[in-house]
Amino acid sequence: MSYELPQPADPRPARPTRRALTTSAVLAAALLVVGGRDVAVARAASADLRLRLPAPTGPHPVGLTTWYLLDRSRRDPWDSTIPVRELMVSVFYPARDVRRHPVVRQLDPGVAGVFGMFVPYRFPGVPPTGVDWAATTTHAHLDAPALAGRRPVLVYSPGGGDPRGLGSSVAEDLASHGWVVVTMDHPGDAVAVEFPGPTDYRDAVRPTVFVTDPRTDPTTFRTMIDARVADTRFVLDQVEVLAGGGNPDAIGRAVPSGLARAVDPRKMGVYGHSAGATAAAQAMYEDRRLGAAINLEGYLDHPAEQPGQEGALYPVAEYGVDRPLLLWSSEGFPDRAGMARSWSAMLAHPGGWTSRRDFRNAAHWTFTDFAAIAPQVQAAGLMTAAARADLVGTIDQADAVRTVRTGVREFFARHLRRP
Repeated sequence: MSYELPQPADPRPARPTRRALTTSAVLAAALLVVGGRDVAVARAASADLRLRLPAPTGPHPVGLTTWYLLDRSRRDPWDSTIPVRELMVSVFYPARDVRRHPVVRQLDPGVAGVFGMFVPYRFPGVPPTGVDWAATTTHAHLDAPALAGRRPVLVYSPGGGDPRGLGSSVAEDLASHGWVVVTMDHPGDAVAVEFPGPTDYRDAVRPTVFVTDPRTDPTTFRTMIDARVADTRFVLDQVEVLAGGGNPDAIGRAVPSGLARAVDPRKMGVYGHSAGATAAAQAMYEDRRLGAAINLEGYLDHPAEQPGQEGALYPVAEYGVDRPLLLWSSEGFPDRAGMARSWSAMLAHPGGWTSRRDFRNAAHWTFTDFAAIAPQVQAAGLMTAAARADLVGTIDQADAVRTVRTGVREFFARHLRRP
């Protein structure tokens, strides 16, 4: 089979083949079974509840642009019929002027449709109906001109299976304080990724291949983290392309005015949640362009190959790092004991480069947009207090959002210097 990738000279997407449609249908069907439960009974969200993200707290308005990236040096790790590694990323940045630039949705329409079906099984207690997941907007304005001045760059990797949009609140707050933030989707891993158009090997919306928790399968977990580390390093390459005056977007969409001069590739950091946190720490170990990293509750070891065994440590935990790394955990994480061995190994390395912080009255998803979303769903009578506590803890919504935003910003301000 030949593959016709989108080219800058001709951004029109290729027409999907029967094989591409069949493959996507199989993947979509696989999505309908999670933990042995059938989600075909879920109906489309009713648009009764329109969720709101908290406003950024910094002095700058926020711009956002989207890149479609192609790494031609790698095949896709999840689908052997895809000859390159495709990525979708969002770039948040301080803007000069946002007039006549519309705000951007938290989730792309195709992603929101899949997410709405998937959410009650990925996040127990969140309702299958009653929420319009496609309606939530960010406070970032599409392709607004960038504010002048070189600024540090942060890269964000979301949790396993999560879309990059679930990290919007922290990313746009950082941008409002002067940072450039690149949030990544990891196709095949993320619940769904929406591309600019279909190709002959996939549809425009590519669903996840996961049907169980990747942590329960050592091979799947290894593939997931390896792919995420490689994705992160490729995104760093594209930031350097941008800083050099190039256009990273594979179909040649225009770079917002001033953005190339707004990034400082000499000051780059990474943060991630859950599987993205594992990848963030390991990426900093492998790539010296990264000057600091935050692990928001991610394991630093492989799953055990056999019951009763211990999984091998990732090199970052086995050998340590010589740049600042923050390990941040929540009080309500159900497997604190399982994560303790690799975190203890990380903290035991000399030099004081690794620190730990604990988040009281919080749970695993407090580090994501669910910190703001879950209380709204509960207040609408669509979620129980117990379900909310399991998801984001009992901490007050405003305190949760403020704590995560401030903690991430102050760590990088201390170790990468303020923008």
